[in-house]
Amino acid sequence: MRPVGPYHDGELAVQERAGVSEMARRIGRSIRAEIPPVAAAFLAEQRLAVMGWVEDDGQERGRVWASALFGEPGFISADGSDRVGIRAALAPGDPLAERARPPADVGLLAIDFATRRRLRINGVASGERPEAFDVRPDQVYSNCPKYIQARELRRGAAAAGPAARSSSLTSAQAALLARTDTFFIATHHPEGGADASHRGGSPGFVRVAEDGGSLSWPDYPGNAMFQTLGNIAGDDRAGLLVIDFDSGSTLQLSGSARIVWQPERRVEFRVGRAIEIPSALPLRWRFVAASPFNP
Repeated sequence: MRPVGPYHDGELAVQERAGVSEMARRIGRSIRAEIPPVAAAFLAEQRLAVMGWVEDDGQERGRVWASALFGEPGFISADGSDRVGIRAALAPGDPLAERARPPADVGLLAIDFATRRRLRINGVASGERPEAFDVRPDQVYSNCPKYIQARELRRGAAAAGPAARSSSLTSAQAALLARTDTFFIATHHPEGGADASHRGGSPGFVRVAEDGGSLSWPDYPGNAMFQTLGNIAGDDRAGLLVIDFDSGSTLQLSGSARIVWQPERRVEFRVGRAIEIPSALPLRWRFVAASPFNP
């Protein structure tokens, strides 16, 4: 059952431990269930969105994944204030593309790197195909521009290579993670549903274990709502998506996460599955500037 207020028990517990309950309560007033016109206009301009979802629609212990959705401007559209339509392209080999139908609970993150704007929509999906579905939103809200590196979008090649699958990281994948300044994380909670969020920092903020079986990153101060950590507190399943902005290749990881509070707040992630797709996206980005908020 979805919570009545903006936060579920996991989010409230993490907010309290972090000492930001009052701030989170104030910020939570910005979360709404309808799509305002300014958000609809933003969605219509986007070429990329990240979707968090669960293989088994939230039952048992299916894997959580973060998938890239892409298309021409307008592939995401707001049908009034209470429905979002998705008519996307998916990379061959993405586990979402292999489904017969869209998952039930979804978390969408639309992001524009050039302007450092992002919009999150969490809700329930319905449709006949995993690349063509509608979402009835439960939560719609913008996030601040913190830790988003400015990049300029440009078109690239469209031919994706075959997907490579493994249960741990290769040395090349570990090197990609070690130098990345951006990734996306998908989480799920039995009350709140699925969510997709952005993580950014200076290259090296992701630390990879020598055996390639796990990685970690610091949890930098953000909007104080703690949706991602709140989900992890109640359900340790998580999925990561890393985009190589120069080649359009993607690395998707699915596994389990846990919060480490001392000596600094960090998230540790253990890899269960890894999927690498060369040239998965027909998009490329040119680096412009690092976020001024990066530590």
